[in-house]
This record gives sequence, C-alpha cells and structure tokens, in this order.
Amino acid sequence: MDKIKDKIRNLSVRKTILLYLVISLTVSFLLSACAAWIASCVQEEIWWKYADEDLYFTAVELEGEGYMAQIPRPDSSKMSWLDHAISEACDFLQTYSVLIFSIVGSGGAVFLFYRNKLKKPLEELEIASKRIAENDLDFRITYENRDEMGHLCHEFDRMRGQLEENNRQLWHIIEEERALRSAIAHDIRSPLSVLKGYQEMLIDYIPDGTIDKEKTVEMLLEGMKQIRRMDVFIDSMQKVNSLEHRQFTAVQISSQQLQKDIQTELDILGKERRICLSVKETNEIFCGDHEVIMEVMENLLSNALRYSKEKIEIKVSLTSQKLVLSVSDDGNGFQEDAEKVTRAFHQKNIKDSLNHAGMGMYISRLYCEKHGGHLILENEESGGAIVTAVFHRIA
Repeated sequence: MDKIKDKIRNLSVRKTILLYLVISLTVSFLLSACAAWIASCVQEEIWWKYADEDLYFTAVELEGEGYMAQIPRPDSSKMSWLDHAISEACDFLQTYSVLIFSIVGSGGAVFLFYRNKLKKPLEELEIASKRIAENDLDFRITYENRDEMGHLCHEFDRMRGQLEENNRQLWHIIEEERALRSAIAHDIRSPLSVLKGYQEMLIDYIPDGTIDKEKTVEMLLEGMKQIRRMDVFIDSMQKVNSLEHRQFTAVQISSQQLQKDIQTELDILGKERRICLSVKETNEIFCGDHEVIMEVMENLLSNALRYSKEKIEIKVSLTSQKLVLSVSDDGNGFQEDAEKVTRAFHQKNIKDSLNHAGMGMYISRLYCEKHGGHLILENEESGGAIVTAVFHRIA
C-alpha cells in the first residue's frame, strides 16, 4: 500500500491531473446515475398517489402483449404544490445530474490536484524567493517528490547552493585581499624599524664623532640589506593575490649565518630589552627560504617585545632536515587558545590595533605550514609565553 501511495505521489504532473480527472468523472457518473435512479423512485411514489390503481393493475396484467405499464404522470392541477415541486426537481435531477456532478467533480479534482501536487512546492518556492531576495541563503528546500515540481525545487535549491558558494568564495576573496594588504604593511614595518634604528644611531653618533668610518659603512650596508629585503618582498607580493600563493625560494642556511642575522635584528629591535640568544652550533646545512624564516623570527620577536616585562629568550636549533626557532618571554602568557591567537586580524584588545594589525601570528602560522612545519603556542609554568616555529627542509 505504501509503495502504491509513493508511486502515485511521484507521478508526473500530466499523469496526476489525468488520474484525478478520470477518477472524478467516474465517481461523478456513478453519483449522477444513483441520483437519477433515486429521483425516479421518488417521482413514482408521488405519481402513485394520484394514479387509478384499478386501471394500472389491469395494464400490468396486459404487459406481456408488447407494452409495459407505467404510472401515468398526473396533471399538475391535480397535484399539491409540494408534490409538484418535488416532481419537477426529480425531472431536473434526471436530466442534468450528469452535468452537475461532472462540473462539481472536475472542480474537486482541480482543488485536490492543487492542494496535493502544487500547493506545498509553490509555497516553498515563494518563501525561498523571499529569503534569497533578503540575502538569506542558510536554508534548504525540503520538497522531495520525484515529479516536475520536485525537479524544479531541486534546481531552485541547487541555484541557492551555488549562490551561497559564490558568496562564500567572494567573501573569502575579500578576506584574502584584506589579509594581503595587512601582511604587506606588517612585513614592511620590521625592516623599516631596522632602518629607523640605524638612522637614529647615525644621527646620534656622527655629529659627536663617536662612531668610526668602518662602523658607519657597516650600518649603511645593513640598511641597504633591509632595503633589498623590502624590494624582494614587494616583488613577490606583486606576483600573487593571496598569502597562500607566495612562492618559497630554497637557499642553504647555516647556524652561523642565522645567528649573525638574528643578532643584527636584536641589536636594533631589542636594544632596550634584555634578550638572550642561544644558537646550537652545528656544521649541518638547512635548506629553506631565508626571507620567510626571518619574517617569522621578527614576528615572534615583535610579539615578545610587546608583552614581555624584562626578559626575552631566543633558542635556535638546526639540522639538515629541520629548523626550530623558539621565542619565550616573561609576560602574562596566552589568555586565549592557539586557534584564536593565530587568526588573521586578531588583537588582544582595542588599543592593540593602534600598534599592529593583528597579522603577525597568523602570517607566522601560515608560513610555517607552507614550509612543511607548524607553529606551537604554549604557556610556561613559571609564567610567560613560548612560541616555537618549526620549519622542514624544502628543495
């Protein structure tokens, strides 16, 4: 029985309306036949009251000689008003019952067809259209019948899903562009800070003659290195439309070179803080993107400088397959989980937005992952935060 109901429910619109009409016309014909028979019986009962019984029974006895006896229709003048009215109504039913029941049955078939086949999908499509017009795409059309209306609802829901996906992709593109602009500003800020530090030192020392020519040239060369670094970064950013598409350039990196580069950064960025740098010496050579590694290093150092009280400790270990940078501070540690801290544009409070864009930890995590590694955020038992960046060798 359930299979029959399911099959009828999933009939096509054309077959369904045909089925409804056939059933309604069949029922209408049967009802009209019953109504005509009942009207004939009632009419005969009325006529019998005015018939000559002796004459009728005599005619019945002669029925076998080629004719059938019928109760004669009495003259209307001899009938009461009520009997005449009922007799006329019976005539009307016998003549027009087929037409009346056919019209009523067809109307009922159309009503049932609309209610059972069209009403629900049309209501769902109307509601869906209004929600789409209001840019609300978080819904689904639940009409599941396998007919033309079900196919229409399915296609409409597919269109809604495509619109939702297009909106999601558009929003993702907007977020990527926003992240890219902030990343450019963020990563340019560090070399600019180094350049600013060199300029301040030169302005302080050159007029007094307390700095020799060799040291001056060294500072200028370091400044040129930072300028070249900005040029490389800007060139790479011009070639991509998102941070995820930045291409890494693998170069050989030794522990001695890394120690020298980090110490140069510390001499400028951390000259007012007590920073302890520990690099595990080794003859092994790591292969990775030097610019990316230094960017991550500066991001972690910048974050430590922002929240530390007095002391910052940097540890570096290097092998041919893996490079680990660890930066710890004596601040209050992380008050939120790692997923939230490494989210783009994350700031601890409103005042933070005046000093940084909330991109440092996000960029560091992204670059570590693209370099085959990961970023670890922890709180030390003694207080303070420790951030570890792990890079794996790239070809």
